[in-house]
Amino acid sequence: MATIQQAFVVGFSWDTAVDLSKKENRIRLSPSAIKGLFRIATHWQLRDEDTRELLGGISSGSFYALKGRAAKTLNTDQLTRISLLIGIYKALNILYSAKLADAWMNLPNTNPMFGGDSPLNYLKRGGIPAFIRVRQLLDARRGGR
Repeated sequence: MATIQQAFVVGFSWDTAVDLSKKENRIRLSPSAIKGLFRIATHWQLRDEDTRELLGGISSGSFYALKGRAAKTLNTDQLTRISLLIGIYKALNILYSAKLADAWMNLPNTNPMFGGDSPLNYLKRGGIPAFIRVRQLLDARRGGR
């Protein structure tokens, strides 16, 4: 009988999600999440306004403080949104060439889910449920469905 080998990282369990209700976890994850968000925004050529909306509609002042590398602890909602964006980014880069992967979010899409609009606009309108649906769509495509 085959057994599954799990990688072990001290202080981390693969069996459970990170508890984002604990401030120490949010403090630990925030710097990397912010860095990843801005890298994705650059690749996708997002306007600052779009990036702010993807983060849940944060204020201009808070956004530009983040952009200016101010130390900030993100809340659970913001970390969840960035985590989903990272998954979407990864799936796009597995499915498509770098050029198409970077352009995909801004292109009109014929999938009924998007109704001819861009995935970016769909995410901005639909919030976290839309992020999850796009992530599921791309993961299904990666799996050949």
